[in-house]
Amino acid sequence: MPTPLRDRWHSRLVSVLKVLLPLIALVLLSTLFLFSRKINPEDAIPYASVDVEDRLRDPKMTDAGFAGMTADGASLTIAAGEAKPTADGGALKLVQGLLQTPDGARTELASAALALNSAQKIIELTDGAELRAANGYVVQAQGLGVATDTTRVESRGPIKATGPGGQLTADHMLLSQQGTTGPYLLVFNGKVRLLYQPDR
Repeated sequence: MPTPLRDRWHSRLVSVLKVLLPLIALVLLSTLFLFSRKINPEDAIPYASVDVEDRLRDPKMTDAGFAGMTADGASLTIAAGEAKPTADGGALKLVQGLLQTPDGARTELASAALALNSAQKIIELTDGAELRAANGYVVQAQGLGVATDTTRVESRGPIKATGPGGQLTADHMLLSQQGTTGPYLLVFNGKVRLLYQPDR
C-alpha cells in the first residue's frame, strides 16, 4: 500500500529540520561571540567608594567596633569611625559608645580617640571625652576609663558637667553599681562646685 503524500511530506520536513535547526543555533551562537562588545576594564563597577591609592599610603579600617557584656549584665558597645595601625598595635578614632545597664538606663559615650588596655580590661577614651547619663547629666572630661568586665566608668582628671540642677565641676566622676545588687549611681567627688540653676 503506497504511503500517503501527506505522510511523506511530513517525514521529509522532519528530516530537513533535524539538520537545519542545529545549524541555525550554531550560527546564532557564532554571531554572539563575533559581534559582542569589547569589555573595557575601566567600566567595571566600583565596589568600594574609597580611594585605593590613599588607603595604600595611609592604611586604615573604617567602622571598627567592640561589643560585650559585663559580669553584672550590662551591655557595652563601642564603635569607631576609623582604626589605624600604630607601633603599639592600633588606635581608634571618632569613637561612639553605649552602655546599657540591666535596669534599662542608657549612658552614651563619645571621644576623639580610644586606647585599649587588655591587661586591666579597660577601654581608655582619650583626647577629650563626653558622657551622657540617663539622668540628664552631660559630663566632659579629658579622658574616661571604661571597664569591660564590670559596669564602671571613671573620669581621668577633673570634669565639667551640666544637668538638671545646673552646672558643676568636680575633681572626679564615677559611674558604677553600688555593691553587687544595688542601683547604678553617677557620683561626683573631690572639690565639687555647683552653680545651681533652677528651672524657670
